[in-house]
Amino acid sequence: MAKLKINKNRCKGCLLCITYCPKGLLKKSQSLNKLGIQPVIFVAGRDSCIGCSFCAIICPECCIEIFK
Repeated sequence: MAKLKINKNRCKGCLLCITYCPKGLLKKSQSLNKLGIQPVIFVAGRDSCIGCSFCAIICPECCIEIFK
């Protein structure tokens, strides 16, 4: 399965990745990043991500990397 890496300090909280994840593996964090915004976090286990890359493609800040 794929591994997801999110740069939380670059995230501007647009939440597009949450909308486009077909497995619902992303959610808004309760903590703030250095911009004072609640970034997106990966909430499921490593084996849950199918590596479709929809989240990384839709992210306008290029905060998400997918490793297969």
